[in-house]
Amino acid sequence: MIKIDMKNYGLSERFISESNLYEKYTVGRVTSQDKGLYKVVTENGEKKAEVSGKFRYNSINLTAYPAVGDFVMLDENESGNSIIHQVLTRKSVFIRKAAGTSKESQVVAANIDTIFICMSLNNDFNLRRLERYIGVAWDSGATPVVVLTKADLCHNLNDIMQKLEEVALSVDIIVTSSMEKDGYSELIKYIKSDNTIAFMGSSGVGKTTLINKLMGDNIFETQEIRDDDKGRHTTTKRELIALPMGGIVIDTPGMRELGIESADLSRTFADIDELSKQCRFNDCSHKSEPGCAIREAINSGQLSEERLSSYFKLQKEAKYNSLNSKQIENKKLDEMFKDFGGMKNAKKYLKSKNKKNRP
Repeated sequence: MIKIDMKNYGLSERFISESNLYEKYTVGRVTSQDKGLYKVVTENGEKKAEVSGKFRYNSINLTAYPAVGDFVMLDENESGNSIIHQVLTRKSVFIRKAAGTSKESQVVAANIDTIFICMSLNNDFNLRRLERYIGVAWDSGATPVVVLTKADLCHNLNDIMQKLEEVALSVDIIVTSSMEKDGYSELIKYIKSDNTIAFMGSSGVGKTTLINKLMGDNIFETQEIRDDDKGRHTTTKRELIALPMGGIVIDTPGMRELGIESADLSRTFADIDELSKQCRFNDCSHKSEPGCAIREAINSGQLSEERLSSYFKLQKEAKYNSLNSKQIENKKLDEMFKDFGGMKNAKKYLKSKNKKNRP
């Protein structure tokens, strides 16, 4: 049987060295997952796999479990499911809030080198959403690249590019069209033989079309954005695929809501972060304090009010994201009564006030 060269699936010296610690197991990479079952490619081919009972017992949370892109050590089984015993140390990880849970997180994809953030140049285009994606991409440990799709439907590209200069700081931007090869060749420049790329963005923005171009075939069924611009999921399972030209692509389902519990806001809003260092007060809220460099930048036109509002919104969302619903409500009440030192102190104040008012 012809052996598969795992280097074509991103197995680098880093992972080979760590895998040597587990001599009795075979190294593989997770190519897809469906609930508790996985498909893992090894030098002997693709295997169906599940985690061992010991692995499940020792896992303290969902992020410990294998995800698409993970390199794992498994005991191969020809007659049944192979057994995963270990997940090798991740070099990058993309995390979101787990569906159906109050506060647990789960790994969506791992060991990604470049994340292409796709946004359609039609009604889907949204600068504030792009800021959110960039924040998550930076935090994953991978390098974000903005890909503007469906340029053939856009009539104000120059205006959009000017706005992007304010949002996509230190991030490369590629413009593509589903009808032409413009930009598609630019995309290839980011793909190296042992590198893993992933696509992020709303449903129907052209991610599947780009992947099909990279594969040279219609691997996934494409689906357009609906007239109401809400889109639909075009894929139902995460997949890892070796590209014919070299490199590996991970396709993640379109996400309508993207948690930013660990988003790197300092890099996404590097301009605001740098300006805040010039404020007179270290704890400046950038709202009404004297000597606020942020307010001065807004008044001079250097910074837009919309960008600051987006910063406040994402900062607030990040604060609440890891809390359950009861904790969120208590946090909101604490914010409402912060002048009293929080909800607890406000209750004490009202109680003492009521006592004084009694006849």
